[in-house]
Amino acid sequence: MTLLDKDGVRLAVDGAVATVTLCNPAKRNVQSPALWRALAEAGRSLPGDVRVVVLRAEGKSFSAGLDRQAFTPEGIDGELSFVDLARASDETVDETVAGFQEAFTWWRRPDVISIAAVQGHAIGAGFQLALAADVRVCADDVQFAMKETSLGLVPDLTGTHPLVGLLGYSRALEICATGRFVHASEAERTGLANLVVAAAELDGAVADLSAALLEAPRDALIETKALLQGAPGRTYDEQRAAERAAQTRRLRDLVGAGD
Repeated sequence: MTLLDKDGVRLAVDGAVATVTLCNPAKRNVQSPALWRALAEAGRSLPGDVRVVVLRAEGKSFSAGLDRQAFTPEGIDGELSFVDLARASDETVDETVAGFQEAFTWWRRPDVISIAAVQGHAIGAGFQLALAADVRVCADDVQFAMKETSLGLVPDLTGTHPLVGLLGYSRALEICATGRFVHASEAERTGLANLVVAAAELDGAVADLSAALLEAPRDALIETKALLQGAPGRTYDEQRAAERAAQTRRLRDLVGAGD
C-alpha cells in the first residue's frame, strides 16, 4: 500500500514493514528542501503497527547529495535560495536548518528499527541520510563521502553524531576534512556498514534482515534499542540501573503484572 509519493520520495507499507524509496534516479536522487519535507512527512505517516522501516533508492546511486542549484542566486524553483538564506537573520537560518533536519531525525525513534539499503554513491546529504538509519546494508559498489567541508560548509543534517559514534573522533574528522571516498571494504571493516553484499543481493539481504528483526517481541526490541541509544550518555552504574529498570518492566509485562 502506497501512502506517499511526492517530491522524489515514495512511502509504501506491507504489514509491519515500511519502505521509503528515493525515486529520482535520473538525477541520482539529489536532495532538496522539498525532498526533506517529504521525508519528514513519511515519518509522520507511518502506521502504528510498523516495526521496521527500510530506506532505499532507485537507480545506480543512493543519493548524490544536495542539488547544487540551491547555491545559485536563483535557487531551486519554488525554494529559498541558500544565497538568500545566508543573508537572513541567525534565528531564521537556525529555524530553517532545524526544519531540514527533521527529515533525518525520525529514523532512530524507539518504536521502529530503520535499515538503509545503500548502493553506489552516497555523498554529503546522501551520506548523512544513510547515517540517520539504525543499520546500513551496503552493496559492494558503495562509495560514501562527506563533501561539505570541501565546499566550505559543515555537515549539518545530523550526520556528525552517528559518524563519530560509529568510527570515533579521529577517523570521522579525517573523512570529513578530506572529503575522500569510503569504499565498501573500509565501510564494513570499520563498522560503518553492518553488512556488505553484491549489488544484486542487496534487496534480498535487507528482506532477510527485516524478517529477522520481526522475530523478536516488539516491546523487547523497543526497550533494548532505548538502552543502547542511551548508553553513551550514562556511566557504567547508570547503565546498570537502566538495565534493571527496563528488565523490571519486561518481566511485569510478560506475567501480566504491569500497571
